[in-house]
Amino acid sequence: MRVLALSPGSLQQQLERLPALAAVAEQLGAQIQVACEPAHRPLWSLLPAVEKVIPFPFAGDPNLAEWANLLGLVREPDFQACLNFATGRQVNLMLSMSHIPVRVATEGFSSTAQVTPGQGWKPQQLASYLKPLGLSLKADDFRLSLPADAMEAARQLQPPGEGPLLLLAPDDSADDWPNERWQSLPERIRERLPQLRCEVIPPQAALPRRAAAVACADVVLSSCATTQLLTAYCGVPLVAMGSATDALPERDVIRVLAGERQALSTEEVMKALGF
Repeated sequence: MRVLALSPGSLQQQLERLPALAAVAEQLGAQIQVACEPAHRPLWSLLPAVEKVIPFPFAGDPNLAEWANLLGLVREPDFQACLNFATGRQVNLMLSMSHIPVRVATEGFSSTAQVTPGQGWKPQQLASYLKPLGLSLKADDFRLSLPADAMEAARQLQPPGEGPLLLLAPDDSADDWPNERWQSLPERIRERLPQLRCEVIPPQAALPRRAAAVACADVVLSSCATTQLLTAYCGVPLVAMGSATDALPERDVIRVLAGERQALSTEEVMKALGF
């Protein structure tokens, strides 16, 4: 069985859809094909059930020829269902000519089932997309399964030593936690935990690299929403600075420092880390 996902939007939105598509693949034994922005192709390599990524410029006001090409690509395989996260007349025209029997979306004349987002944190809200397929979603149970070679490559980049590894994952926005506090925090912690190892993963790092670094850490401190969600998917303890209330699941190992990131003191962050 094959399922198509039309997935426009930001990198963060792609990440939020991972548990839903993983549930579809697992519960139906399905192979997934995803149409998304070309820049987001590496993300979908994190989900083994994705057999093909179709690059499509949703945000670039695609012309008729591009829609016709996409129609040709989605009519060639035998898709039994489509989860459509796109909106607009063009995507509905394309889907109405695709012959896919089950088409789930929040709106549009091409849909065979229209849904509204559910309750819970953002990945869990997509459970409504699965109901027309007779499926369920427990987004909090989703875990990334990363290749062994990627994990080993991440370990090779870690600082030497036997102590616990704190991964620092700052954001690149102007209102991030001040850089001097990021730099001074490891030494402040080493006053109490001399064997601490510390690694910094920049927000510009490729997503598979970030995911592997997170999975190999003992605890992650991050102000980057993407890295925070990757950490939740890896099941690693996390201190999330400035996270939205519905962005992360409620877990004992996840602590959220709400409010403006620049206003957070080093003492508040250390306390959240357990010091």
